[in-house]
Amino acid sequence: MTRSADRPTILIETNGHTLATAEVRPTDVAGVVHTDLHVESGHLPAGTGARLVDAVLAHPDVDHADRILATMPLGDVEMLERVRERCGEVEAHAAGATKLVEARVKHQVPTPR
Repeated sequence: MTRSADRPTILIETNGHTLATAEVRPTDVAGVVHTDLHVESGHLPAGTGARLVDAVLAHPDVDHADRILATMPLGDVEMLERVRERCGEVEAHAAGATKLVEARVKHQVPTPR
């Protein structure tokens, strides 16, 4: 995973080849962050979509948000399943070749030592 310092882009790469990208940005609504998730066409290693979702949820802007609005490819089941595993109150709707997903961000509660 690589994050660009000059723009809020998350890259999932293998051997210098970009497999997936996501852009994270705040919205005009307090506590809501928007992200666009994209995967390269062709055969990708299993888990690429899940890795991208995990990277998005680890992003500082998402960590401070209550809800996330995500656009992702309509046919990508892996990304949606990962959002369902990691978030709450997930709703998904088709919009052309895109899937619009809204979810409540679950924040990790530190475990006492």
